[in-house]
Amino acid sequence: MQARLRKFLVLVLLMFVCAQAFADSAADAIKVFRGAGQSGPFFDKSYGYALFPTIGKGGIGIGGAHGKGKVYAGGKYVGDTSMTQVTVGFQLGGQAYSEIIFFQDKTAFDAFTSGNFEFGAQAGAVAITAGASAQAGTTGTTAGASTTQENATTSANYSNGMAVFTVAKGGLMYEASIGGQKFSYTPKK
Repeated sequence: MQARLRKFLVLVLLMFVCAQAFADSAADAIKVFRGAGQSGPFFDKSYGYALFPTIGKGGIGIGGAHGKGKVYAGGKYVGDTSMTQVTVGFQLGGQAYSEIIFFQDKTAFDAFTSGNFEFGAQAGAVAITAGASAQAGTTGTTAGASTTQENATTSANYSNGMAVFTVAKGGLMYEASIGGQKFSYTPKK
């Protein structure tokens, strides 16, 4: 009974977080990332990027996150992507955030678009009006932080040909969990 209640609460939290955030478009997310400190120049110097305007995340002990996005190469839309994450550990709450993954070159782009791609361990903390995140990728780390979408600042470098930035959109989540992000890709038809 308790496990069912947990699953139900996780789903309710995810729906709450996602409902408010789905109103934002890819254009709005791009505008935020272009104006957010060091992420702006990546648009001009990267081979391409995967943009997730909204990822909803929630958890009570067991958590999950999901978001859909678009993949671009040379500034042109080339396909769709989705991200799914399952986490286990101390966590409570829900949050929404935007995420962008820049690909330094064709090799990194091909690795992401080859099928199912996965990032390793992630750690994050988001407050209602301020956020900070750090992610451990395949062999390096990337990090970003923001006070609000209007005043977003980020910093990162490529790691294994990819740079990941996140901007908090809202919510409150306390977390000390272990999990990874898995991505799927479908080429444009």
